[in-house]
Amino acid sequence: MNLRQVEIFRVVMTNGTTARAAEVLHVSQPAVSKMIKDLERSLGFDLFSRIKGRLHPTPEGQLFYREVEHAYLGLTHLRGAAARIRDFGSGELRIACLSALSTNVLPRALSAFMSRNPNVAITFQARMSSTVRDLVASGQFDLGIVADEIDQTGVTVAEFSQFRVAVGVPDGHPLAKLEMIRPQDLDGIPFIALAPEDTTREEAEAVFERLGVKVRVVMETPYSTTICAMVAAGIGVGLVDPLTAEPYVGRGLTLIPFETGLYFRTLLITPPNRIASRHLEEFVNDLKQAI
Repeated sequence: MNLRQVEIFRVVMTNGTTARAAEVLHVSQPAVSKMIKDLERSLGFDLFSRIKGRLHPTPEGQLFYREVEHAYLGLTHLRGAAARIRDFGSGELRIACLSALSTNVLPRALSAFMSRNPNVAITFQARMSSTVRDLVASGQFDLGIVADEIDQTGVTVAEFSQFRVAVGVPDGHPLAKLEMIRPQDLDGIPFIALAPEDTTREEAEAVFERLGVKVRVVMETPYSTTICAMVAAGIGVGLVDPLTAEPYVGRGLTLIPFETGLYFRTLLITPPNRIASRHLEEFVNDLKQAI
């Protein structure tokens, strides 16, 4: 098996016929057919069934094609990395962040960092905390900002920030008139909850249970920004951190302090056993300034 055979197989699968594959590759159709047969001999199984002169992928061929696509995704990543090195030199920073801080803290920190380091290539993704943790633990990303409920094995962890929990209520809601909301005030109120595994939700539920409060959960979401948007739309109330709620205040959402001493806590995580680069240390300082 060689790469040219695999490439031709992939083009045939993508285009459906050897004739079309030959056009795309600028070779003859017999050359494509010969390459496919050579590949089948080297693999030891048929990639296609030949019915009335047409190729139909076998189950083995379909399975092999999926593996080929995985390999080509890796090549696509390498091409992207090569392009970044060509355009920006050796500087690169790969950052993943939970959604709640991706629209406020991260843009401010990145703006400050990039103004001083215009030649550093930045890769940024906003994902769920569990996904961010996996990306960092596997070494695909240099830095992650996550909520504290993640599995902390396999990553290096440092505390980053904490925000006191507030209650987001729709503008004009009866609760919007209060200076402070108690847990009892949420009894029976339509409530937009964080995901069940969220630490802040678990702590809030413990408070509600202790006080006999029964909130009426109408929606669950892992994203604080989604809670803010749903509150602003009038769907219900929810527990939010003031920083995430900032863009929504006065635009459908009123922010009221919550009587309980609950906090949203975030962590910085990095791959294990990796020395932080100068760029990474500098960016972490920018994050702390932005927070």
